[in-house]
Amino acid sequence: LLQLAQILPTEENFLLFFRCQQLKSSEDFMQTWRKYDSDHSGFIDSEELKSFLKDLLQKANKQIEDSKLTEYTEIMLRMFDANNDGKLELTELARLLPVQENFLIKFQGVKMCAKEFNKAFEMYDQDGNGYIDENELDALLKDLCEKNKKELDINNLATYKKSIMALSDGGKLYRAELALILCAEEN
Repeated sequence: LLQLAQILPTEENFLLFFRCQQLKSSEDFMQTWRKYDSDHSGFIDSEELKSFLKDLLQKANKQIEDSKLTEYTEIMLRMFDANNDGKLELTELARLLPVQENFLIKFQGVKMCAKEFNKAFEMYDQDGNGYIDENELDALLKDLCEKNKKELDINNLATYKKSIMALSDGGKLYRAELALILCAEEN
């Protein structure tokens, strides 16, 4: 696949090349999310996606014109923006950017409405400080998997936690950050 991408001209191999760029871990994925969601809106808009694609192509030593970059950005949005709102949510970017072990797959179908999410957040923010720390996240993940009859591999719990905490601000996972993963609607 990679050899084919190197033979074809840039226009034809872009998507092929892109899919070969696999992140090593969910933590890498979450760090990528934080970097390119520069306004912390909870979405990657077209300008943020353009910046992401430009950096990715530069890492691969591929120089392209700005008009081509805009075209690639539009293609990516058409392909991966499932709800057609012109921006990528966390789960949409997860489809775009493959991860060898994608922890988000574990939580597909586990989304809560805003009311349920707020109630759960308050319950697991045991000390009422407005954020969830790693210990509180442990309890939340275990209960969430039990509630949704998802099997939680205890060996991967640390990996899931590390990936989710990569969204956090210095080990403090605030409501908006956790909502990116668990909430089905905007708060």
